[in-house]
Amino acid sequence: MLVLFGAIFTAIVYRWISLERLQHVAPVEVTATPLPEPTPTRPPVITGKLDTGKLFNGITLHSTIETLPGADASTERVEPDSYVLDLKLQARVPSPNKTIEELAKISPQLPGLLPGLAAMLGPDPVSPLYAQLYDTKVRVLRENLARLERLPSRHNFFDCQTVLQLEHPQSHRKALLVQADMDVDADGSDADRMPIGSGSPVNFKPATSYRWPKTTSAPNPYLPSMESKLKHAEDEYALKTTAPERKRELRDAIAQLRAEVGTLKKFSFLIGATDPYIVIPGAFAHGNDAPKVGDYALVGFSDAGYPAIVGDVGPNDKAGEASLRIAKQINALATPYNRPVSDLKVTYLIFPGTAEKPFGPPDLDKLQARCEALVKEIGGANVPLHHWENIIPPPPTPTPTPSPSLSPTATPTASLSPTASTTPSASPTPTFAFPITSPAGNAPVSPTPAPRSSRRASPRR
Repeated sequence: MLVLFGAIFTAIVYRWISLERLQHVAPVEVTATPLPEPTPTRPPVITGKLDTGKLFNGITLHSTIETLPGADASTERVEPDSYVLDLKLQARVPSPNKTIEELAKISPQLPGLLPGLAAMLGPDPVSPLYAQLYDTKVRVLRENLARLERLPSRHNFFDCQTVLQLEHPQSHRKALLVQADMDVDADGSDADRMPIGSGSPVNFKPATSYRWPKTTSAPNPYLPSMESKLKHAEDEYALKTTAPERKRELRDAIAQLRAEVGTLKKFSFLIGATDPYIVIPGAFAHGNDAPKVGDYALVGFSDAGYPAIVGDVGPNDKAGEASLRIAKQINALATPYNRPVSDLKVTYLIFPGTAEKPFGPPDLDKLQARCEALVKEIGGANVPLHHWENIIPPPPTPTPTPSPSLSPTATPTASLSPTASTTPSASPTPTFAFPITSPAGNAPVSPTPAPRSSRRASPRR
């Protein structure tokens, strides 16, 4: 027992001595939880497709980033090709409709509205104007690719379904058919008919391509603002502090403003709010069979036909536009900022070579009769054409000044001049003008009391 007890005691003492030696030879190791590695400050390499979105003008945008190994940053900072954005716009040029079935797919009521249309479609009816229009659109894209805000919207790029050149087999009457949407043209002014302006929306122009010499001395309602712009430009040009580059810009602006002022003083124009007319693209203004300003036209939408004339020439790359008068007749909610028809369901049928000169304010009755005759030459229409009413308010009636009576017992007509009572004031003979209502027919009653002895209303309006 003593031997066993001594062995146990010796083992305990030896273990204790060994631990003491280890504490003096090496420090105690403390095991710590490893910390996460810090996130690198340099961004990772990004490749491949990043995002697909749309620009403000409806263009689909595919964006990618490609990285390549380069030199040091000081060298690459001054190298133009080290940081490059390549723009590549892919635009599909649409194919035009050619058959009556394709036209009816877009405008189902069109074959019923114009039953003779199918007979006018030849084997290859597409007009060269269609390719010319889209060539112009593509050229505009190329010219403005670096300025994204100037690129036409998706809506305006695909605004024309087809352009067809037609000819009736019996009458040989030619027509140009354009299938497109309808934007609104609110331009134009005519102080002789409407002394007060009809409003000035954005991009408003007081002149239209269809114009005629003024017949009265009434000033154009937009002339004062145009003259004010001209004076402002001339004053800025005269300043010694105006930079040479700015002076060059002002020189061109002054020349243009002077021309516009002279035009407003000399001519009258169609009024978008009151006159039924359509606008053709500037790309259509060339060629023997191309439509011209003043040509008669028919606007077809749904099951209705609207007589019109070609009244203005628009941008080279834009199709489908009509006056505010037509737009509001098709859709009462139409405004200069709200198009009546966004789909490509409007048919513009133009009769080239039918313009009549000299130009003048539109005669709505003559417009109606002429369009009806032209439509009959291509097979007629299954519904009567819309009849336009003159909505321009008549000029204010001047208050007549009664002539002094020579005798208290004068006859009922003694106080009035025989000429004044039987002959209305002279008025210009309408050549292509609104019908002038006879003053003796429905003259408004003057607010001034008539002489007791007179039984007829004054012939003056």
